[in-house]
Amino acid sequence: MNRGTITDIDFFSESLQEDIHLLVYLPANYSPLYKYSVLIASDGKDYFQLGRISRVVDEYLEQGDIENLIIVGVPYKSVEDRRQKYLPNGEKHEAYLRFLAHELVPYIDEHYSTYQMGMGRALIGDSQAATVSLLAAIQYPNIFGKVLMQSPLVNENVLEKVQQVQDVHAFSIYHVIGTKEHEVITMDKSIKDFLTPNRALHELIVNKGFSTFYDEFEGNHSWKFWQPDLKRVIKQNFSI
Repeated sequence: MNRGTITDIDFFSESLQEDIHLLVYLPANYSPLYKYSVLIASDGKDYFQLGRISRVVDEYLEQGDIENLIIVGVPYKSVEDRRQKYLPNGEKHEAYLRFLAHELVPYIDEHYSTYQMGMGRALIGDSQAATVSLLAAIQYPNIFGKVLMQSPLVNENVLEKVQQVQDVHAFSIYHVIGTKEHEVITMDKSIKDFLTPNRALHELIVNKGFSTFYDEFEGNHSWKFWQPDLKRVIKQNFSI
């Protein structure tokens, strides 16, 4: 099987005033003669190492099942850094959203052969990274056309932002949650119910009229279940 390449890139963010480490996957067939969709992954290192997302994409491309795809992973630096950037009340949250939309996207479009439109760009994340993916699309609906969420953290702030969305046709939503995620031990060692708020979020998404896919898998809040789900995520959202 032909395998793509993963390159480490250091990128200085004016919005965040810090160096951001990027992981950029280019498929084996990459050529500037073709156009590529882009998948941006917060929790980027986890998606490559724990999710093995590049291998999933390699296999589908080899079989001719999906469109040409570039993956850009944005790793977090620490648990606290993740919280500050991904959560709505985080000190760096707004700056991180600006970084994604106004710095990272232009950089990708300048350096790679991409479809330079919203439907050619998707955001993916697990847990808090899923939350920030949704909030980025809400804030910049013309830049991001797909949101792929695995077990997002949902609170009243998130529900309120979804409720305020005017153009529900600007982006589509892939949304999964585990049936055993009613008692999740979070990184700060507290126990939270993820399942009930996610069901409320799904009901709101449906009532608002978003284009959405929703499923509850038999499992808990871990990569043991997110990793196998990635095959469906990729096939369903990037199939030819």
